Amino acid sequence: MSVRFGVNPIGWSNDDLRDLGGKTPLETCLKEAKQAGYDGIELGHKFPREAKALKAVLNQAGLDLVSGWYSSELLVRDAKEEMKHLCAHLDLLKALGSNILIFAETSNATHGDRSKPLSKRPKLKTADWREFGQRMTEVAETVAKEGVALAYHHHMGTVVQSGEDIDAFMESTGNAVKLLLDTGHATFGGADPVALAKKYRTRIAHVHCKDVRKDVLATARAKDWSFLDAVVEGCFTVPGDGMVNYPAFFKELPGYSGWLVVEAEQDPEKANPLKYATMGCNNLKRYAKDAKLA
Repeated sequence: MSVRFGVNPIGWSNDDLRDLGGKTPLETCLKEAKQAGYDGIELGHKFPREAKALKAVLNQAGLDLVSGWYSSELLVRDAKEEMKHLCAHLDLLKALGSNILIFAETSNATHGDRSKPLSKRPKLKTADWREFGQRMTEVAETVAKEGVALAYHHHMGTVVQSGEDIDAFMESTGNAVKLLLDTGHATFGGADPVALAKKYRTRIAHVHCKDVRKDVLATARAKDWSFLDAVVEGCFTVPGDGMVNYPAFFKELPGYSGWLVVEAEQDPEKANPLKYATMGCNNLKRYAKDAKLA
């Protein structure tokens, strides 16, 4: 089975800063995603959350559901309580045929708060990783019984941001917990996505492909911007338009057969969504073909 190519609607309408693309209709996003060459799309805040309605919208656009983000609070509630909150989202994914659950801890995250610089993001003490990992593993094992893989999304402004955080997280969790490797967040967080791909290949279940503009990243770090300020100023872009070494990255994913998803949040007033989505899709397909993934 070869890889499939998906996109996240965040290039059209931002979930964390809803002024970005707020007036863009969902229909425009879906039409342009298909036009750009994608097979599927992830959920965003404008999508229906009832299975029949969601299926109808996606079928009309000719797109499959890739997956959808879930915000967890495992630092403040146990696995059984988390599952009570998660079940509706999980059921929706299953009803649409998705076998990947995108999962991120956000109980104390700062990525959605434009007033907080990234230096203020939460960090876990060494002693706290074990319990967090145990809870995460319990949730992942429960989800796996439903035929869905939990793919954890490391993310700027959260407790799993840096390369050291990713290592601590992976060491504290069991094999049921898979990794969503995001090339853009890894780069922004100071980690090497190529090295991460090599180290965690057997546990990578989902890949988000975004690129990083080197000059904007340098300014964001120097001025200690918030995550959203960095987004607005253009830190992220689509694959092939920044500093990420995608040919080297994909060489470290031999045999990968999941989704490759362009998730490149930009201000749609500055970066035309269709133009960049098309560019990202074309570049991604070329990289995947060269690496014999497609």
